[in-house]
Amino acid sequence: MIVRIMGEGQVRLDDSHLPTLNKLDDRLMAEVDAADEEGFRQTLDALLTAVRDLGSPLPDDSLEPSELILPAAGASLDEVRAMLSDDGLIPDGLLPD
Repeated sequence: MIVRIMGEGQVRLDDSHLPTLNKLDDRLMAEVDAADEEGFRQTLDALLTAVRDLGSPLPDDSLEPSELILPAAGASLDEVRAMLSDDGLIPDGLLPD
């Protein structure tokens, strides 16, 4: 799967890591709902760090279609709230059965 981190680029990530990322996504969604700025910031950083650590960056000139788009590290709580669906940032349809 190809994941885009806005403002950074794309990362190739094995689907097997999605359950781990989904746990962080669920926590992030709860923190956005609660307007918990400190928790939101920590969890967003943890989510993006996990994607970077578990994935392999694609070259800057690569134009692969992204299956998942994540906010930039400096995104505000309101910006992330606007990106959230009912499933969070990671749609349940992407998760392995």
